Amino acid sequence: MMLRKFTVVYLWIGLMSISIMNAQNPVIFADVPDMSMIRVGDTYYMSSTTMHMSPGVPIMKSTDLVNWELVNYAYAALDDVDELNLANGKSAYGRGSWASCLRYHHGTYYLSTFAGTTNTTYIYSTKDMEKGPWKAIKFKPSYHDHTIFFDDDGKIYMVWGVGDLRMVELKEDLSDVKEGTERVLIENASAPAGDNIMLKAEGSQVFKVNGKYYLFNITWPRGGMRTVIIHRADKITGPYESNLALQDRGIAQGGLIDTPDGDWYAYLFRDYGSVGRIPYLAPISWEDGWPVIGIDGKVPDKLDLPKSNGLIPGIVASDEFKRKKGAPDLPLVWQWNHNPDKEHWTINGEKGYLRITTGRVDTSFYLARNTLTQRTIGPVCTGSTLIDISKMKEGDIAGLALLQKKYGLVGVKYENGEKSLVMINADSGEPVEAETIPLEQNTIYLKASCDFMERKDEANFFYSLDGKKWNKIGSTLKMQYTLPHFMGYRFGLFNYATKRAGGYVDFDYFLINDKVE
Repeated sequence: MMLRKFTVVYLWIGLMSISIMNAQNPVIFADVPDMSMIRVGDTYYMSSTTMHMSPGVPIMKSTDLVNWELVNYAYAALDDVDELNLANGKSAYGRGSWASCLRYHHGTYYLSTFAGTTNTTYIYSTKDMEKGPWKAIKFKPSYHDHTIFFDDDGKIYMVWGVGDLRMVELKEDLSDVKEGTERVLIENASAPAGDNIMLKAEGSQVFKVNGKYYLFNITWPRGGMRTVIIHRADKITGPYESNLALQDRGIAQGGLIDTPDGDWYAYLFRDYGSVGRIPYLAPISWEDGWPVIGIDGKVPDKLDLPKSNGLIPGIVASDEFKRKKGAPDLPLVWQWNHNPDKEHWTINGEKGYLRITTGRVDTSFYLARNTLTQRTIGPVCTGSTLIDISKMKEGDIAGLALLQKKYGLVGVKYENGEKSLVMINADSGEPVEAETIPLEQNTIYLKASCDFMERKDEANFFYSLDGKKWNKIGSTLKMQYTLPHFMGYRFGLFNYATKRAGGYVDFDYFLINDKVE
């Protein structure tokens, strides 16, 4: 009988544990790479990378590490150069601003990033993370994958680099580095992963726990996977000892975060095909002063954290384009593909539509300005819209796209005095008109569905003449994550001219859901 009682108690405890562990990895099934995370009281803030997008460096908020919502951006436009403006045939695809560093010190939030596009380091600061305003500082050069650290003695350091990690001390107002302070902090930081390295140590993030300094980096052994390396020291200036901390499915790059209850987690991300680089959390235990990531060397699929409520509307959201008085023109889920031309798009909040007017002639969708985007989400998703095409001009192309270098789109082209539905597939590396259908009406419903389940990475496009009966058009897009673009696929609303500017289309709404329809 006693054995039977123990068995019942054991089973009850096991079932209770399963019921508590509601959260699942990935915690965000969408492109949110290069995370930097802080906790202020019981609130977590996280920044990420969106490169060439505008506004840029998204900031997300959570109270449980699982359910996140966009609350701000560090900047409206990173800089005013041809590459970021999609001007004169130049672009910033795969570049723009990269990994950011988020910090909170003496009542002020600091967010720093860097851009090889402008060879500049940017530091933004604010007293109010969610409302701003932001103060901007910038200086040269561009410090790759840097982390800022405010030490207890008042000194401010920056650690950055690839392979050999370097350190500088910053001026008290963070306006520049102090001359003569640059030094090599760690030579060959990849060493714990061996001597046959494809990607040398980078992605630095520094933390101080119980008086010790911990430096997180990633490296990638040739023939292996992205690997977490941790260095530890009693002083931030070293000397450092090292530890190979995690090799599991390439889940890597990030750092440490603690909860108000004293639990610790590692926040990391994983390359997951065409949806992009997706965030994972792993529990941390401490052994001999080292953070041990995961359970038995693995990042668990389930977490002892609250259940996710989904990514809609915190990360992506539908939009009827109706606005109340005083509301911003665009919710934070939207980003423009590069800096927009503000003179050639409007939101009619009363009637509820987005109007994109062509302001110039472009040679391709990929270089067209004023494409409005949102992330795709996994494991599956669908985006749809209704557009009024009555004011297009000869040579115009408008519609709904899935944006990456190897993009796909469904839309309307106005050619030789006639309008046609068209599906363009660029998964071969070159755009191909997979199907063209004559169109004799001035409104058209468009839809794109994505399947990222187990990296299937396929998308299909549809149209409807009445919003009820949907028809597949063109060929299946074999989505591929490409480094020249360096971003997961995004839904895009677009209109561009190939012959003369001045035409416009009105998007009545954009709907997104987490199903394939």
